Amino acid sequence: MSQDPYTMLGVTRDADAETIKKAYRRLARQLHPDVNPDPATQERFKEVTLAYEILSDPQKKAAYDQGGDVFGGMGGFGQGAGFSFTDIMDAFFGGQAGPGGATRGPRPRMRRGQDALIRLEIDLAEAAFGVARELKVDTAVVCTTCHGEGTAAGSHPVPCETCRGAGEVAHVQRSFLGEIRTLRPCAACRGFGTIIPDPCRECSGDGRVRSRRTLTVKIPAGVDTGTRVQLAEQGEVGPGGGPAGDLYVEIHVAEHPTFNRHGSDLHTTVAVPMTAAALGTKLTLPTLEADLVDAETSDGSSGVETSFELEIKPGTQSGSSQVMRGRGVPGLRSGRGDLVVTVLVETPVRLDPRQEELLRELAAIRNEEKPTGQVREESKGVFGRLRDAFNGH
Repeated sequence: MSQDPYTMLGVTRDADAETIKKAYRRLARQLHPDVNPDPATQERFKEVTLAYEILSDPQKKAAYDQGGDVFGGMGGFGQGAGFSFTDIMDAFFGGQAGPGGATRGPRPRMRRGQDALIRLEIDLAEAAFGVARELKVDTAVVCTTCHGEGTAAGSHPVPCETCRGAGEVAHVQRSFLGEIRTLRPCAACRGFGTIIPDPCRECSGDGRVRSRRTLTVKIPAGVDTGTRVQLAEQGEVGPGGGPAGDLYVEIHVAEHPTFNRHGSDLHTTVAVPMTAAALGTKLTLPTLEADLVDAETSDGSSGVETSFELEIKPGTQSGSSQVMRGRGVPGLRSGRGDLVVTVLVETPVRLDPRQEELLRELAAIRNEEKPTGQVREESKGVFGRLRDAFNGH
C-alpha cells in the first residue's frame, strides 16, 4: 500500500479512534466484495482494511506518525505472525472487541431487572387530593433458597471447559483476504464463562422466582389520567439476583357523575326553574371534597368543606357561567384550579290551567304575547353580518 492510510480512510491526522472506526465502517460497507465483486473494488477494500489495521493499533499508528515503516514486516493480509482480523471485523459488524483483538470477556450472570408497569383506576377526588392504595403485584423476586446464586446448597459455578472461562470462542474462516478470526459467545456456557453443574431446584438456576406481594403506593394530589408514579427498585429482580428495576403505576381517573375535569379546572352544570332564574335564588352545591368519605374527624364532624352556596342573580340566562375561584383540582406542584358552574334554565312543559293563566297574564303585562323573535347581533352568522353590511345596516 503506497498511499497514506489517513488519506485512504478520509480522516485527518488528529482523528480519534472512534472517528477512524466510523470512517472504515462506512468505506467497508461500500467496498465489501459482497456488494461490489469488481476486482478493482476488492483491491481497494484490501487497502482500506490494511489502513484501518494500522491506524487502529496504537503502536503501529505511533510508528507511522513518526515516519517508521509499518508495512515491511506485514507481508500482506493474514501472513504476518500474530496478525488478527478481530478488530477489523468488529469494526465492520459493530462488535465491542478492544484494540489488538482483546476479548470482551464473559458476561455477568447478575444483571439489572426490567421495569414493570401496572394500571390503577382511582376516583376524581382521589386524583385531586391524593390517596394511598395497596397494590398486589406479581413480579420476579430473589430466590430465597439460593439467595440469587442459582446453585444448589453446597455447590458453586465452575469454569467452562469449552471457553476456559472466557465466555467467548474464536471462529476462523478462510476467504480471499486470508484467515478471518471472529469471536462469538460460547454456546456451552451461553457467554457466562462458568457453568452451574447443580442448579437450584427452586429457581432452576435463574436466581429468581415469581411471587405476588403487596405494596403501598402514595398517589400525589393533582394527578390525571396518564400520569405515572415511579416506585424505585420495585420492579422485576434481575437474573442472578441482580438489582430490581422500577415499578411504574399508570393512573386512570374514572368519570365523575357531577364534575368534568379540564386540566386543573372543574366544570359542572346546574338546572334551575325559569322562575328562580328570573327572580334569583341561592343554591347549595356539593364540593369535590364531599367525595372523601374518610375525611371525618374523631368527634364526627367533617374535616373538610363538603358544600358551598351559589348565588343565582335575578335575570340569569340559560348557559351563563360562574367561576368559583380555587375550588378546582390542586396542581401537582402548586396552586389550585377553579370550578366553573354553568346554569341551565328549565322551561316548564306541563302547566295546569291556573299556571297557564298566570303566565299569560305575565306575558300581557310584559307585552310579550306576540314576540317578534328578532335575531340578536351576537347570534348572527358570518353570512348574516355580510348581508347587513351590504344593506347598509
